Amino acid sequence: MPKVYLFLANGFEDIEALGALDILRRGGVDVKTVSISCLKAVESSHGVIVKADMFFDESDYEDADLLMLPGGMPGAENLNECEELRDLLVRHNAAGRHIAAICAAPMVLGSLGLLEGRRATCYPGFEDRMTGATYTGEPVTTDGNITTGEGPAATFPYAYRLLAMLTDEQTAHNVATGMRYIR
Repeated sequence: MPKVYLFLANGFEDIEALGALDILRRGGVDVKTVSISCLKAVESSHGVIVKADMFFDESDYEDADLLMLPGGMPGAENLNECEELRDLLVRHNAAGRHIAAICAAPMVLGSLGLLEGRRATCYPGFEDRMTGATYTGEPVTTDGNITTGEGPAATFPYAYRLLAMLTDEQTAHNVATGMRYIR
């Protein structure tokens, strides 16, 4: 079973985190939510309190097939300020393993140089924070091991793309059909 870690910081975008979490779990993916703060209770940008499955220091992430960053502000900025997460993302990328970021969160990857020479998308207005990337403006862009999403409305195609990557196209299709995303 594929293993995903979804990192939560206060101010995360609700649908980008929880919508993707829901779709991946429906597809049989083991997704663990990770608080980067000292509390497991993490507050979304819209005031929803989510209890994370674990704290950051409870894993070495060697079993991760995918590391995910939801957007939202100030959530994405809070993720960007977490040095342990930044170090993990660099190591994970160097190993050629999958990373996904949506909305404002691609700025974290840009600040680390992980988007250099790649195609990527983000929430409009954050293009200049994706250092070295060619901005596509697409709802979802995958370039190599990195997948980026544009924003809240792109949550569904973003999550289905990740599910297909982690499992297969048929599983993603079945989940999308069952959720009435496609008919």
